[in-house]
Amino acid sequence: MGIIDRLKAIGPGALIAAAFIGPGTVTTASVIGAEYAYVLLWTIVFSIIATLVLQEMSARLGLVTREGLGEALRGIFDNPAAQTATVVLVVSAIGIGTAAFQTGNIVGGAAGLSTITGVSENVWGPVIGLIAAGLLWTGNYKLIERVFIALVVVMGLAFLVNAVAVRPDLGAVGAGLVPTVPEGSAYLIAGLVGTTVVGYNLFLHASTVQEKWDGPAELTECRTDTYALVIVGGFITASIVITAAAVFPAGTEITDVGAMADQLEPLLGGYALTFFAIGLFAAGFTSAMSAPLAGAYATAGVLGWERDLTSTRFRAIWMTILGVGVVFSALGYNPVQVIVFAQVANGILLPILAVFLIYAMNSNDLLGEYTNSAARNVAGAIVTLIVVFLGFQTLYDVLVL
Repeated sequence: MGIIDRLKAIGPGALIAAAFIGPGTVTTASVIGAEYAYVLLWTIVFSIIATLVLQEMSARLGLVTREGLGEALRGIFDNPAAQTATVVLVVSAIGIGTAAFQTGNIVGGAAGLSTITGVSENVWGPVIGLIAAGLLWTGNYKLIERVFIALVVVMGLAFLVNAVAVRPDLGAVGAGLVPTVPEGSAYLIAGLVGTTVVGYNLFLHASTVQEKWDGPAELTECRTDTYALVIVGGFITASIVITAAAVFPAGTEITDVGAMADQLEPLLGGYALTFFAIGLFAAGFTSAMSAPLAGAYATAGVLGWERDLTSTRFRAIWMTILGVGVVFSALGYNPVQVIVFAQVANGILLPILAVFLIYAMNSNDLLGEYTNSAARNVAGAIVTLIVVFLGFQTLYDVLVL
């Protein structure tokens, strides 16, 4: 297959990239760049490698078995008690986690539109929710996929243009790729990894690859899609850190991400604010669609319900998750607390999901010749151990500090 054909095959990877580049990632990456300059760029490299390792497994599982991760988790255990515990774990953590993230997604997208138009975020929040609901309600996967691809392009252009315009110190950028953990930075590292390596994306990917490809014969195209789009997402995140690092003096504490756009006006003129606001809107809107979709795939799969985009139960799940975000955005609710809760939930859930995923990926009954190689198991184990450490660090920081 030629390069052009492989580019045409791009699809579900765009949903994954769009899902992890939400307002939470924009915020965390901005704070990291402003406070620690380029020093923590290596964190993005690790996050992307970890995402590639786990998402490739998830995509392969879905493509080969024609089942979602929810069904696979449910079928791992014969014991009814273990099955029930798995269902409760997934439904509570994925459902509540995606609903919590959803508030921040909608508020973030609304903030971008508010910056451009001057209309209140409380107005734009419900509008974004209604548009997202309309697209999801169509049940047209190809249409949804195209919207995600377009918005990933918008995000990429908006943030990458900013990063190039600030003329970063390339020597410092290179030095930032060497792992260093400055004092007090552990929480931010955990936060950035937590907003990139997202548990519900494993469910989303295993299901959406089935909408795009017919079986394991197309595994190469599937991997190309995963690797290309996740890496693009990594470049977008890195561009946000680089922009903040170049614009703000090291050690700056920022509480308003929009302030970065104001700082860029001397560099990009009147277009700086627009570019950044469009990028923030795209980040919020894509995540506002992907979180409910992922929550629906995960919950329906683990409960044994039909994973059809047009089924009543499937729609009821994503509508509930989306509705939570719309209500809180309309009320002007501060999303910080629920986002912190969602990150903690993800920190607890992700290592468990990773262990279950790796276990499933070694099942000959499920995957036959497509089971994990020794190298993929080692990579998965290393990623899981690091994520476990970061999860405990996140819990410690939230509950103790």
